Amino acid sequence: MEALNDAIVALNDTFWLYLIIPVLAALSLYFTVRSRAVQVRMIPEMVRAMGGKAETAEDGGKAISSFQAFAISAAARIGTGNIAGVATAIALGGPGAVFWMWTMGLVVGAASFVESTLAQLYKVRDTAGYRGGPAYYMLHGLRARWMGVLFAVVITVTFGLVFSAVQANTIVDAIVTSAEATGMSSNGWVQPVLGLALVGLTALIIFGGVRRIAQVAELLVPFMAGLYMLLGLVVVVLNVDALPGVISQIFAHAFGFEAIAGGGIGAAIVQGVRRGMFSNEAGLGSAPNAGATASVSHPVKQGLVQTLGVYVDTLLVCSTTAFIVLLSNPTYGDSDRGASMTQEAMQANLGEWSLHLMTLVILLVAFTSVLGNYYYGESNVGFLTGNPAVLTGYKWGVLVVVFLGSVGSSDLVWNLADTTMGVMALVNLAAIAPLGAVALKLLRDYDDQRRQGLDPVFTRDRLPELTGIQCWPPRETTKADA
Repeated sequence: MEALNDAIVALNDTFWLYLIIPVLAALSLYFTVRSRAVQVRMIPEMVRAMGGKAETAEDGGKAISSFQAFAISAAARIGTGNIAGVATAIALGGPGAVFWMWTMGLVVGAASFVESTLAQLYKVRDTAGYRGGPAYYMLHGLRARWMGVLFAVVITVTFGLVFSAVQANTIVDAIVTSAEATGMSSNGWVQPVLGLALVGLTALIIFGGVRRIAQVAELLVPFMAGLYMLLGLVVVVLNVDALPGVISQIFAHAFGFEAIAGGGIGAAIVQGVRRGMFSNEAGLGSAPNAGATASVSHPVKQGLVQTLGVYVDTLLVCSTTAFIVLLSNPTYGDSDRGASMTQEAMQANLGEWSLHLMTLVILLVAFTSVLGNYYYGESNVGFLTGNPAVLTGYKWGVLVVVFLGSVGSSDLVWNLADTTMGVMALVNLAAIAPLGAVALKLLRDYDDQRRQGLDPVFTRDRLPELTGIQCWPPRETTKADA
């Protein structure tokens, strides 16, 4: 089993390093140039667009708002990788990895904008509002249903099932570690009990539909991110004298002016770029599933809002971990010390009580990831079939893997999921490469309306050459309905 796991890790390293990351970086740079750096020049517009009000859905309830869609994607994005994964990148790549993580976050914002704008354009109606994502723009934009089916199956298995099990495993491990620190012995019974409790809480939310998921995410995401960043701020304040030196280290190591044991500029770039991509998920095709649910007046609005999510994840949450770790004078070169580096750094600065607060943080980020990942699967099950029994079966499948993840080991499963996630990313990148021109047309339409002092509104007849659009009725229908 260990040999199989090592082989899969080696395959993943090659697959991501020599194919996925270069393709994503090249596409992101292309979109950055063509959009005139939309991910930078329109940051104020991103904040403004998040405040939009949702319309009434077909079932009489409120559709998902722009902020709720943002919260669903942030729930999936902000996971244990932000805490353990960033520390691992620093352990292997040194302080310079943080600079390249920031750089990757800024560059791939353009790809995030394109994929989420496309998800909005090609979304479809359902009773609670809308659903969509890469599978939908592959079908309606590229007329390639086979590609959409492949993507839908892979993301449902990878995010909806496997990653839900991994996050459940993380929750239980964190709680058990915290309990044992107080002298409590698990004796093998704690994991199943915690697993059942986690299953019950998950069921309560996912059987309530996308609105309940959105409401929980809307409540928990700001709280968990704020709590973690507050802890990081306290650590920075306690070590403010060392902060200039840490910032200097980040830039010096990033460009090879200083070397670390077992690392160098190559290790810094590889670890920073890869961790940044894994963390913010830009270009992978996951976040657009949440972005498509939003009720907005123009597709570009949610493309901008979802791009802001990349910055929240990479520039705020991941940076919090980076400063917590770097301000503790860590040692480098050990790939197995990701999570422990963060925990040890927190304890060194705030005392042993912070271990239990970190457990709460991990519980929140991992549980909201379960909810976000579940919804990605739900949206794609809806693409594959309209049979309610299949969706119900998927929900029960998620509950089963949440329990199994709580009581089992996840190393091999996690590494297999890295492979399937790479396939998912490659399929999505193959779709947004030709469809990117459509997103850029929408951006020009948005910019034109803003220059006229208007709050941009998109209707199908504004770009009549576009086909496959299922929503966005023409202007005449809009007036008649009013």
